[in-house]
Amino acid sequence: MTAPLYYADYLRLDTLLDTQHLESARHGTPVHDEMLFIVVHQAYELWFKQVIWELDSILELFSKPTLDERDTRTVINRLRRIAEIQTILIDQVAVLETMTPLDFLDFRDYLFPASGFQSAQFRIVENKLGLRRSDRLKLAGAVYTERFSDEDRSAVETVEQEPSLFELVEGWLERTPFLDQGDFDFWSSYREAVHRRIAADREVVRANPLLTETEREAQLEDFESVIRQYEAIFDSERHRLEVDSGRLRMSHRAFQAALFITLYRDEPALQEPFHLLELLMDIDEGFTTWRYRHAQMALRMIGRRIGTGGSAGAKYLERSAERSRIFGDLYNLSTFLVPRADRPELPESIVESMRFRYQG
Repeated sequence: MTAPLYYADYLRLDTLLDTQHLESARHGTPVHDEMLFIVVHQAYELWFKQVIWELDSILELFSKPTLDERDTRTVINRLRRIAEIQTILIDQVAVLETMTPLDFLDFRDYLFPASGFQSAQFRIVENKLGLRRSDRLKLAGAVYTERFSDEDRSAVETVEQEPSLFELVEGWLERTPFLDQGDFDFWSSYREAVHRRIAADREVVRANPLLTETEREAQLEDFESVIRQYEAIFDSERHRLEVDSGRLRMSHRAFQAALFITLYRDEPALQEPFHLLELLMDIDEGFTTWRYRHAQMALRMIGRRIGTGGSAGAKYLERSAERSRIFGDLYNLSTFLVPRADRPELPESIVESMRFRYQG
């Protein structure tokens, strides 16, 4: 029989609660609000640790040759957990903002050059999700790992070389089984549906008596632009040009699969894949929101001063938020959708293959 486990021993509270050491006290005058600053940032790091724990389990499941249907639910649950953690990360900013700019200035000078930019765990989260080095802003002209310790730099750069969630999801989408079914050419049918929809909308514009000739010509030109965008779905070479330009990132096959899943998400076999794609967008949006929230807090706290890590402060954080979206292709899918009524009708054999059957 094992000895009874005591709550404080299980959580190592003697160690955990003895890690808040005020730098201001070390310099002779403790500043009250520095305790809040430390606790909030330590809480961030604990949540980053949990996010990494969840991501590692998700990456392991996606790394298999096929993602078992039973594992899909596990992935969805753990992605949802990450999304819920993000709400806490965002809410913690409001707690930190109970500290006024003047309160922060009382101990800020003691922090140089320490900075949140040196959070190796957050950089690991970004890399595991799929943020590329080329997507990152340089910090005062240096690469993002420049200000890490040797140990942290090695850990962060090692993760850069591992398959990311973006890459593994891309491979999973490329294996979608419903894109090629016998003689049915879905993409030709969908192309016709797209052109019918655009032609109908074009006629509405042509016949609209409320538009001036200039407005009518401008809107008709917009239709030509939309058609050019749609061609990236049907033409792999056009898609490659979109990728080369940075407007898309996923492979042509993966992008088509994501669009197909989104269009026919009501089919039983596609409901969970669609939910998974939505959660990836939620997580992308969550970190983007957190970065913007952090930028606004920085602006409120230090104005246009430089950050403690030597960055341009709030301005740098705002620009970083704009460039750090990973699953932007999933957001772009909305550009290529048509109403349910215009979707090509799938052959019964495909519909049957996407149904669940229980034989009693």
